[in-house]
Amino acid sequence: MGGVTRASLEKQPHEVAAMFDDVAAKYDLTNDVLSLGQARLWRKAVAKAVAARPGEKVLDLAAGTGTSSLPFAADGAYVVPCDFSIGMLREGKKRNPWLPLTAGDATRLPFADDVFDAVTISFGLRNVQDTDAALRELLRVTRPGGRVVICEFSRPTWAPFRTVYTEYLMRALPPVARAVSSNPDAYVYLAESIRSWPGQPELAARLQGAGWSQVAWRNLTGGIVALHRAVKTA
Repeated sequence: MGGVTRASLEKQPHEVAAMFDDVAAKYDLTNDVLSLGQARLWRKAVAKAVAARPGEKVLDLAAGTGTSSLPFAADGAYVVPCDFSIGMLREGKKRNPWLPLTAGDATRLPFADDVFDAVTISFGLRNVQDTDAALRELLRVTRPGGRVVICEFSRPTWAPFRTVYTEYLMRALPPVARAVSSNPDAYVYLAESIRSWPGQPELAARLQGAGWSQVAWRNLTGGIVALHRAVKTA
């Protein structure tokens, strides 16, 4: 398989959406395999960080098939799974027809101001063409006093492990994806997008720049993933 170029990362939104449409049927299974089972643990960490309470309104952005939304519903919250991939939403509707799955662009969310008690996005922010616009939109739809939780791939903190991890992403991930995914080329793009994504302090700075307060993060799995949290104060 050929190398991924900078041009291949500069996909238009409709191209990224089509890519996710192609992998929708096996997306959750593929993630479990490629993450060596860690994806389920990361979802539990997100649910704990969001700490949804009965009666709260939670926006789960880049929700895909809605798998990530189920823990919030189980906690008694009214959760709105939102994604720009129609293929993902259709697959999610087959599995959980009761979920209010909603099509939406992260940079132009189809919701009014100050609606949600909590907003969250897992492994989707790096696929948004304008990260800062998405962070501002999440702030707009969050009520004052509400919170955001972002779960995203990040930079392993231990240098030797970081090297091993990068080798896995670019060498081991594509052949594994060919074995289990309906569109393995998509995972080459995703691997490169992970490697190019900014580290923990940089994302924290972007949250602050978008207007969020009390920004903090903690690392999961040695920094492969980071949970960023912040609050809307006004």
